[in-house]
Amino acid sequence: MTAIMGFQRADGRKGIRNIVAVAYLVECAHHVASRIVAPTPEQAHVIGFPGCFPNDYAQRMMERLCTHPNVGAVLLVSLGCESFNRYQLEQVVRDSGRPVETLIIQRDGGTRATIEKGQAFVARAIEQVEAVRRVPMDVSDLVIGTVCGGSDGTSGISGNPAVGRAFDRFVAEGATCIFEETGELIGCEDIMAARAATPALAAELRTSVDKAARYYATLGYGSFASGNADGGLTTIEEKSMGAYAKSGQSPISGLIKPGDIPPGGGLYLMDVVPDGEVRFGFPNISDNAEIVEMMASGVHMTLFVTGRGSVVGSALAPVIKIAANPHMYERLSEDMDVNAGRIISGSATLDEIGAEIHDLVLRVAGGEPTKSEELGHTEFILTYKSFEPIGPSCLPV
Repeated sequence: MTAIMGFQRADGRKGIRNIVAVAYLVECAHHVASRIVAPTPEQAHVIGFPGCFPNDYAQRMMERLCTHPNVGAVLLVSLGCESFNRYQLEQVVRDSGRPVETLIIQRDGGTRATIEKGQAFVARAIEQVEAVRRVPMDVSDLVIGTVCGGSDGTSGISGNPAVGRAFDRFVAEGATCIFEETGELIGCEDIMAARAATPALAAELRTSVDKAARYYATLGYGSFASGNADGGLTTIEEKSMGAYAKSGQSPISGLIKPGDIPPGGGLYLMDVVPDGEVRFGFPNISDNAEIVEMMASGVHMTLFVTGRGSVVGSALAPVIKIAANPHMYERLSEDMDVNAGRIISGSATLDEIGAEIHDLVLRVAGGEPTKSEELGHTEFILTYKSFEPIGPSCLPV
């Protein structure tokens, strides 16, 4: 078994990476932030919120992301006149024990001068984070998320259930596993409710899926793209069953929303559909939005199942790409970490691929880079949303 040495954080959590986060607080500062990290792309990653108007969800997300266990230091990049509460964000990061500094482009001399100051901070921060104490990590310290994107007719019979087998092993070992999303679980509410830890949680699971169904009915479409149909999926129910397979068979311990930190090991469903009336359009405009939301809840890495093919990774936390379709794997093997398509071709079983995913997670946690990390993928997207706090029934543990 791979030995895992993590980075100890002041809040007791442990990281598997030690990244300097460079966070822009409005789209007007995005370019400057990107130029700041350009000389050190492996050690510094860009994250940020593009909107100028404040949003409680975005504020909370940025606070959670800047204090993620994989983050060792933070540089905030502000234009200067946006409404984002940079003072609160900086204080949250400082209180977490991480080095932090804020640059304001309007105050610090414009593009070139701010880039120079930012690169100087990043260089100092890299030296500081390298001194962070390394400590042993157990499997039970890990928080693992999963998404599926670019799904096709093979996703639900190879890659997704293989992740489910890996999740069952991790849950049994005390790890925290998070699956999503309620908009792609329509029709699965009763079978999820049957796995709930308590009757009250079962009701919450049903309510979350009902909310997603109403949301999509208002929009006039569901989470079903033309690429899904081209790949052989025929109905939202078929897609939902495939997405559901990622959850495995373990009891469901709780329901969380983006930014909620699970209280302990177990399996959790993340509700990513906004609360209230439909105001912000499609709940997640790309797969990376879901990855970001799970990172805000502390996932160390994400298992990404794709049948049509996707090449994205993520800032801050590794992404393990799992190919469901054997033909797609042949075309995109340099971007894929696991060929679950071998289940389709008959050269491997679900249990064998599940074990392969389990072992790879431990190696990645121990420092082995994923394909997306090797290729320099650090995608990130955060948009406007609105959520109500979860109730006590959602986390009965």
